[in-house]
Amino acid sequence: MKVAITGGHGFLGWHTACRLRARHGVDAVRLGREVMSDPDRLAEALADVDTVLHLAGVNRAETDDEVEDGNVDLAQAVAAGLDGRPVHVVYSNTIHQDQDSPYGRGKRQASEILRSLPGTTADVVLPNLFGEHGRPAYNSFVATFCHEVASGGSPEVHVDRSVPLVHAQGAAQALIDAARQREDATHLVPGEEHTVTEVLGRVRHFHELYSERGELPDLGDPFAVDLFNTYRSYLFPSAFPIEPQVHEDPRGRLFETARSHGGTAQAFVSTTVPGQGRGHHYHLRKVERFFVVRGEAEISLRRLLHDDVVTFRLSGDRPAFVDMPTLWVHALDNVGDDDLITMFWADQLLDPHDPDQYPEEVRPR
Repeated sequence: MKVAITGGHGFLGWHTACRLRARHGVDAVRLGREVMSDPDRLAEALADVDTVLHLAGVNRAETDDEVEDGNVDLAQAVAAGLDGRPVHVVYSNTIHQDQDSPYGRGKRQASEILRSLPGTTADVVLPNLFGEHGRPAYNSFVATFCHEVASGGSPEVHVDRSVPLVHAQGAAQALIDAARQREDATHLVPGEEHTVTEVLGRVRHFHELYSERGELPDLGDPFAVDLFNTYRSYLFPSAFPIEPQVHEDPRGRLFETARSHGGTAQAFVSTTVPGQGRGHHYHLRKVERFFVVRGEAEISLRRLLHDDVVTFRLSGDRPAFVDMPTLWVHALDNVGDDDLITMFWADQLLDPHDPDQYPEEVRPR
């Protein structure tokens, strides 16, 4: 399966490309605005793909016409780029498609255009999305709340209501499933109902526990894990490393490495000899902490499908920890002259059959 993703550098496009790589070993062709607006480049990009995930869309714009027409124009661009070649198209539609709004009308017309193509079309109807690295004031109210709370702000709820929510990785898997089935179909992705007030309350609770001391909230249910990973994506890397309070007396030193308020957890310790390292992988869901107890370490991280590398230098002389964000490739290297002692904490027990661990170099060779 050779896949192209329109809107491949956007919120859902990035999550879908990451999941395709992690779970299915597929590196998608990601098409951004420059390619989508150039008919020749778009036709060239689509020339040898057999599956198109059409995720590009317009949620907000300066005028209603830009929202409605923008979604229609993007679908027409895909149709023109395929030039009658029958391929399988998967369309990220929305539960708002039946509303008489610019966004609803635009998404509905786009669906009709794609369904008229000579290949097969899967219409994947998605509820409200949230997840790591969503754009505040654009992708969802969850992104706005998480960003503002993480930044020290005090957002308010003006209209409370129940909202069906699904994490972007869940939406990505639904799109991938529809791509693999390769048939005309409509897939309604269910959302988990949560009120706006509840979501804000949870995010504030995360912030109270985590922002200064790094205490972990109760991660006993999947929604809590997804929301916590979303929230903490707005703290990285500026909030790290975190240095706990150290209690010292003639016997030595004592410091707390992890305090969890509920859920499963697993902790272990490693020694790493000078010049060696660990890691070079990433996680889709796991909350993981690296706590340097003794020695000199460099922790390096790179957001998946990006190039920039973030590094932290930690020393056992000044105990500190860094929590690995989801969908960031990470590694730990001993850069000192003595053995490195590191404690690791994870929110989930290791499942050898599904370890949520995907190998990749932080600095690709």
